[in-house]
Amino acid sequence: MSDPTRLFRSPSTSNQGGFSRRHMLQTIAGGAIAAPLAATAWAAPVAKPRPRVAAIYTHCTYRSHAHVILENFLGPYLFNGVPTDPGVDIVSIYADQRPEKQDMTPALSKAYKLPVFETINDALCVGGKTLAVDAVLSIGEHGNYPRTELGQVKYPRKRFFDEIVATMKRSGRFVPVFNDKHLSYRWDWALEMYQTAKKYKIPFMAGSSVPLATRRPNLELPPGQVIAEAISIHGGPLESYDFHGLELLQSMIEARRGGETGVASVEFLSGEAVWKAAQQGRWSIELAHAAMKAELGKPLEDLRTVPGEPKRPVHALLITYRDGTRATILRIGQDSTRWNFACRMNGKPSIHSTAFYVGPWDNRNLFKALSHSIQHHFTTRRSPYPVERTLLVTGTLEAVMRATRQPSKPLATPELGIAYQPADFRAMREMGATWTLLTPDVPQPPGVHKLNHP
Repeated sequence: MSDPTRLFRSPSTSNQGGFSRRHMLQTIAGGAIAAPLAATAWAAPVAKPRPRVAAIYTHCTYRSHAHVILENFLGPYLFNGVPTDPGVDIVSIYADQRPEKQDMTPALSKAYKLPVFETINDALCVGGKTLAVDAVLSIGEHGNYPRTELGQVKYPRKRFFDEIVATMKRSGRFVPVFNDKHLSYRWDWALEMYQTAKKYKIPFMAGSSVPLATRRPNLELPPGQVIAEAISIHGGPLESYDFHGLELLQSMIEARRGGETGVASVEFLSGEAVWKAAQQGRWSIELAHAAMKAELGKPLEDLRTVPGEPKRPVHALLITYRDGTRATILRIGQDSTRWNFACRMNGKPSIHSTAFYVGPWDNRNLFKALSHSIQHHFTTRRSPYPVERTLLVTGTLEAVMRATRQPSKPLATPELGIAYQPADFRAMREMGATWTLLTPDVPQPPGVHKLNHP
């Protein structure tokens, strides 16, 4: 296409040289939730029709996961600097909760003429009696749900999955499913979801957006390396952010020599116990400093305090893998976009480190690469990376939450002998070209009504 901005011109501007750079980028970056894009706008004609997708979510409010994922399904978005069509069509919605005044579901429905159904079955059947979609987008994050005695939010991901599968079974047809974040707060339920997907040959994808972020500096660990120790650092609360830290870790070390072998034990540390363990050599202060330097550009004087951030309690997860690899998940400071990594390889003292950059607008733009991966999954019926990664992370996180009841004591995890081989998912990652176009000076669209024309 000779002029990629042409499709962003409105009738009122088409004879005036088109959109400005800022206006065009605002449109792309915001997900264009104001008018549907023609099916052939960004892609060459293809023989088979675009997959029809049902969106199943807990709730959709501004900057919720449903919002920041769906906006990349309802219009073009930037991926690696290129305006990208989703290649699929959302055709129905199920919202488990509809918070008064904050609910974006009515605006989505009106703008895109999307029917909203009262049950998951009806959404998958688009009001008919049998499955009428080619893929299911299940987003069970955010919303008003109770917590377990361990503090885990009881998001209904397992219920969503069970109802989705029930409709498929009745219809005799099984289509790809994406499950946002970890599979369930309960390990037995997560394992059942995985086994059910295997039984019915459901193409199943799940997980975090963080592994797809831009690595600064660009760090590529050659496959087949011996990784003695690694660390992943975040700046958020227990469970919800430790999940992302674990997935980031797995995405980096799963390609070590022999592939993934599973987790042998976990241990939860908090407060002074974290630093005592470092002094004992149970986790590496040097790796932590290197990981933070990758983000901040200079070393921290003290890992306990990050300049400009409120002082928050530190906690650590010590993980021992079945092949002897050791890893640490560390919470430092308070920053929702802190995702850092460091490791040593092959018995050498040199440290390899990077920070995962999520783009402007806090973590909103992080979901563009994830959306792209999901769309690939829906169109090819193949996940770009193994769902076993998220299965292992789900089990590890659940074990960690149990370990909080006995801090500073290792908890054996014989159930987590989950071995798998990694996949090369570089084609799904944001390599940084988008951030040369979508810069922090481009204002963030405020909501669903103004995403197309801020």
